Amino acid sequence: MSKEQAAKGAEVMEKLFGKKPGKLPFPDRFGEYTLEHLFGDVWQGEALALQERSLVTCAVLTALAREPEQKVHFTGAKNLGIPREKLEEMITHIAHYAGWPVAVGAFRSLDAVWPVEE
Repeated sequence: MSKEQAAKGAEVMEKLFGKKPGKLPFPDRFGEYTLEHLFGDVWQGEALALQERSLVTCAVLTALAREPEQKVHFTGAKNLGIPREKLEEMITHIAHYAGWPVAVGAFRSLDAVWPVEE
């Protein structure tokens, strides 16, 4: 990988997570893969917009019931301007394919990072 991919990855992570990534909480090699390959290459494709990639990622994490990662990426979706209502609709849709408990967990994750304002 390259410094260019690391820079691109850092830019995407800053858009998603609201800050430049520092030392990632992973072993060095895995952190490099995360920054340079995942965010510096995979998230760079032109066929999907950044918001679309974010929504796809949220959908997969919902279907797989990966609640800790959902919190990270639901925050990213919010930072990219994806409306909460769109995430709610996505979770409801996935409930019919991946199961009701999966959706309940995803709504719990969503509420943890993006509470409903009353």
